[in-house]
Amino acid sequence: MRTALSMAGIPGLFTLLVLLCVFMQVSPYTVPWKPTWPAYRLPVVLPQSTLNLAKADFDAKAKLEVSSSCGPQCHKGTPLPTYEEAKQYLSYETLYANGSRTETRVGIYILSNGEGRARGRDSEATGRSRRKRQIYGYDGRFSIFGKDFLLNYPFSTSVKLSTGCTGTLVAEKHVLTAAHCIHDGKTYVKGTQKLRVGFLKPKYKDGAGGDNSSSSAMPDKMKFQWIRVKRTHVPKGWIKGNANDIGMDYDYALLELKKPHKRQFMKIGVSPPAKQLPGGRIHFSGYDNDRPGNLVYRFCDVKDETYDLLYQQCDAQPGASGSGVYVRMWKRPQQKWERKIIGIFSGHQWVDMNGSPQDFNVAVRITPLKYAQICYWIKGNYLDCREG
Repeated sequence: MRTALSMAGIPGLFTLLVLLCVFMQVSPYTVPWKPTWPAYRLPVVLPQSTLNLAKADFDAKAKLEVSSSCGPQCHKGTPLPTYEEAKQYLSYETLYANGSRTETRVGIYILSNGEGRARGRDSEATGRSRRKRQIYGYDGRFSIFGKDFLLNYPFSTSVKLSTGCTGTLVAEKHVLTAAHCIHDGKTYVKGTQKLRVGFLKPKYKDGAGGDNSSSSAMPDKMKFQWIRVKRTHVPKGWIKGNANDIGMDYDYALLELKKPHKRQFMKIGVSPPAKQLPGGRIHFSGYDNDRPGNLVYRFCDVKDETYDLLYQQCDAQPGASGSGVYVRMWKRPQQKWERKIIGIFSGHQWVDMNGSPQDFNVAVRITPLKYAQICYWIKGNYLDCREG
């Protein structure tokens, strides 16, 4: 059976080296040190009250990317939010499969000085109109072919949303994705009430799989099998802000499935500073629209960062939004290498760099506060969220 990692025009030797980097996530050059996951003392984000809201509307058109012209300097130059503002941004809306929704207000508890300090940004977007470009020079993406790769970790953690985006398995029943994949900042995207998550699986000759499966133009006869979503969580920072305010910092959402997916998942982690990332590099896989049916993997260097965002030039197209951005680092207490999701791929930005326009693809960083919030959504107990 053919199993290959391919990219047009790449010699076989280089393809093999890339494959080794994917599964080993190490540089082809020997390094004398192990990039280690930092230890964090995390804040606590706890629900304080829950309000019932009117049933949701599902009128928004699905947006497979978010654009903003507020760049690193724009974000770095804005003041931190007050404690009350931070609580507002981290409060969240929950949508249930029957269309009902609630708003949960939270409290933030800082357990030590300076740890998990809340931050926010005002974008002050300049509204430039330019042709969006998400491929930088030579296309550095790799389509993943063959079930021996697609069904194995870490590629198997990437899933497809029925609204067109990508998500990542982060727990037995939970998927992390971008908020804009299900909510445009004002209302929910069409199809969100019946939101489904698609898992690539082998297509058997007898066609078994039921009505929740659909064929896909994939090598080795792969297909998507779909699981319905039970409920979704979206932070109010996204709903209140959208991309024109502080919203892009909060472009993340968590989906809870109706049943366990029974696959290996990737844990979330607090995003280390870019200089501590192995090789200064990030990785992610998604279902880019220009390669229908293909899972597409890429890696690239981080070019800049703010407290909430990573600026990079990984080649990507709409459809990859919501992909989990991950790195592999050494976990000292367990004495093992571990991959963790440290961000969510959001979209595209034009940035004014010293008077010269430059474009970036942007990922939302999982900060200590965001980690505490997302972990609580998953675990339901802050005592299980003390290690990031």
